[in-house]
Amino acid sequence: MDRPELVAGVDRVWARPVVLAPVFALAALVGGALPSFSLRANLLVLGAGGALLWLGMSATLPKRPAPARLPRASAWWLLPIGIFAVVEGVTFLIGSREYPTLSRLADPLLEHYPARAAAYFGWLWVFWAMVRR
Repeated sequence: MDRPELVAGVDRVWARPVVLAPVFALAALVGGALPSFSLRANLLVLGAGGALLWLGMSATLPKRPAPARLPRASAWWLLPIGIFAVVEGVTFLIGSREYPTLSRLADPLLEHYPARAAAYFGWLWVFWAMVRR
């Protein structure tokens, strides 16, 4: 009786978490040391984001299978996300101080080096998870 052969896909050495965790930690430590919205910080974000975007668009990495269909209940998450995006966009465009944007609200938290480095690290891992899909 023939059974189908089960084969597990193997990630490239540089795409494994054992390699990426220190690389992302180093990038987060450097990014955390840079002043907010400085040219160097923006270049780091654009460079890291551009590299991850390129990896996601190319066939360099094996992709993890996406779910065939999202559950119906997940559509309800679009409502608060959409409302949040509209409020953020409007407050940004009118430049209101009474209704600050999320970046203005996060500034006091991200003034400190450990919090800013942790935010960079989290951003890199979330972007990496999206690239793998």
